[in-house]
Amino acid sequence: MDIRFAETEDDIAQCRRLRRIVFIEEQGVREADEIDGLDGECAHVLATVGGAPTGAARIRYLGDTAKIQRVCVLKSRRNRGLGARLMRFVLAELTADPRVATARLGSQTHALDFYRKLGFEVVGGEYVEAGIPHRDMEIKLYKYKKLNKK
Repeated sequence: MDIRFAETEDDIAQCRRLRRIVFIEEQGVREADEIDGLDGECAHVLATVGGAPTGAARIRYLGDTAKIQRVCVLKSRRNRGLGARLMRFVLAELTADPRVATARLGSQTHALDFYRKLGFEVVGGEYVEAGIPHRDMEIKLYKYKKLNKK
């Protein structure tokens, strides 16, 4: 498995294709909600297995907070640890960036435990986004660094 920042237009197009499959086709998110016009402001992460795109995420930098968004893994590749590896990659990169103190995300409520295992804590009440219940979660990156010292 390879996880890296998407650096070319083709890489970013692959991230968008994965998001279309997972969010629009599988979860029924409206295209207008998924395609929000913010991709140009974000860093994109692409995960591949055997060269085939399998997972993606994007990071939107807002001051000293990095908002992790659009985390997705193809249904056929779930429950194999890919999502956790993708998130650990993102968190390691953010922890190494001295400009970022906090990572934040909006988790679909069914995925709360997945993010809790990575050290995220719920920081707000439930809300509905794109027709799906969510809760905001965050982690202070100094805590993540402490949790993952070797």
